[in-house]
Amino acid sequence: MNNQKQQKPTLTGQRFKTRKRDEKERFDPTQFQESIVQGLNQSGTDLEAVAKFLDASGGKLDYRRYAETLFDILVAGGMLAPGGTLSDDMTRTEFCLFTAQEDLETMQAYAQVFNKLIRRYKYLEKGFEEEIKKLLLFLKGFTESERNKLAMLTGILLANGNLSASILNSLFNENLVKEGVSAAFAVKLFKSWINEKDINSVAVSLRKVGMDNRLMELFPANKRSCEHFSKYFTDAGLKELSDFARNQQSIGARKELQKELQDMMSRGEPQREIIAFTKEEMKKANLSEQTMISIIWTSVMSCVEWNKKEELVTEQAIKHLKQYSLLLKAFTSQGLSELSLLLKIQEYCYDNIHFMKAFQKIVVLLYKADVLNEEAILKWYSDAHLNKGKSVFLEQMKKFVEWLKNAEEESESEEEETD
Repeated sequence: MNNQKQQKPTLTGQRFKTRKRDEKERFDPTQFQESIVQGLNQSGTDLEAVAKFLDASGGKLDYRRYAETLFDILVAGGMLAPGGTLSDDMTRTEFCLFTAQEDLETMQAYAQVFNKLIRRYKYLEKGFEEEIKKLLLFLKGFTESERNKLAMLTGILLANGNLSASILNSLFNENLVKEGVSAAFAVKLFKSWINEKDINSVAVSLRKVGMDNRLMELFPANKRSCEHFSKYFTDAGLKELSDFARNQQSIGARKELQKELQDMMSRGEPQREIIAFTKEEMKKANLSEQTMISIIWTSVMSCVEWNKKEELVTEQAIKHLKQYSLLLKAFTSQGLSELSLLLKIQEYCYDNIHFMKAFQKIVVLLYKADVLNEEAILKWYSDAHLNKGKSVFLEQMKKFVEWLKNAEEESESEEEETD
């Protein structure tokens, strides 16, 4: 018997030493923070020098990896712990946004620093938006003065297109809303935004990200009314914002009413019931008859699938509108309402190319159904029409308008003979 131990198999071959750069680098912002803090301390309050330092440092320091650290230092002077407090074990600087003077001019100068930095290093754009979202969630951890400065800076950056308005989602955080932090922050933010641009800039940006109807969410549910919003922002000197929100709520209510009318028509509910419902809603929402007839027209034209052939769509439209002439008549008791309806018809026929040749036939039908009278039609023809498709529609209406004028003259001469 062989008592010799059996040798274990061994792996043979060359061993490769792992290169250091192939290993995943451990996240350690200490050295990065020290470099940024040192540069800011040397630059002091000279923001032009700060911008130059940041520009030059981008070539030596890893901005891509330490973007959050970079922005934390520029805003708060050091790295922020969850909740918004400064980390104790790190180097800090006294030269940052939070220690700057609390005035619009200083904040505009700081906005320039961020603007230059992000324009130079485009890859920082996303990281900067994420930073602002985070800072908004940390608002309760900051002092009132720090919040004010951050609000002014954010407003300026939003006005100049350096940030997307979607960052405002952070302000709808339940805890911030409940304690009134969101609304107070929004006042400073919108003031600096409007001061930098105007209310139209605010409206366009909010619509772009679908936030134009969400401003009420800055308040708790029990205070989420147009009246409370209007009073709060008007008292704070932001009447333009309160008017915008009121208008948005009105637009929202109109869209809902239009959809409800459309559904009623699609279900084939009797016109008398639709008329009663519409009159009640019109009173509730304090809408004018001119506004109402526009909503009704859109609902009537949206509750059917139109034929794509021009020669067939006119016939289909006449049949459909004849069916709803009673409803249209109920909301054209004033000359202005008739004119509003004529303008809506013109706009609709222009925007929907298959209806271009149907305009005159629709107007004549509504004239015969007593929805439109000759006065409104003649006014539209002479000077109240839109520019959309003007030459085409005026040409279509020429003979009918001449007939109306002749009929009017005959009627006047008959009256004179009677007298």
